[in-house]
Amino acid sequence: MTGVAADKNTARISVIGVEDKPGIAFRIFDTLAGNNINVDIILQSVGREGTKDISFTVASDDLENAIRILEENKKRLTIQDITWNEKVAKLSIVGAGMMSNPGVAAKMFDSLYNSRVNINMISTSEIRITVLVAEDDIEQAMIAVHDGFALAD
Repeated sequence: MTGVAADKNTARISVIGVEDKPGIAFRIFDTLAGNNINVDIILQSVGREGTKDISFTVASDDLENAIRILEENKKRLTIQDITWNEKVAKLSIVGAGMMSNPGVAAKMFDSLYNSRVNINMISTSEIRITVLVAEDDIEQAMIAVHDGFALAD
């Protein structure tokens, strides 16, 4: 583990009740990309009764534009409802070879649990684990994870 980083410049958007069929996720994210909106963490629900929900994060500066674009394309994208939360932040731990070292994610989640910080979304890669937490909890979360991995200041 080489570092812990926080990013408060983030917002979560959820598109609710989209059709559960091939191409819907592509159309949603292609529409956003075509309007220069970058998406980071993506979480898709298990389908139910022919629909699913997709949540994702965008930069806070892009939230208003993203909501407008999704609203304008609501029917074409089969979106039943759109919700968002501006009061979130991302916390990431970074390190080479994290996926080859069992227990890294467990240690991060244990550190957050012990500090009573709830995780809203999770994203992983070979060198990074990122969680979305309430913005009010980000400082506490950062300290907890920093201490959990015994990283020097």
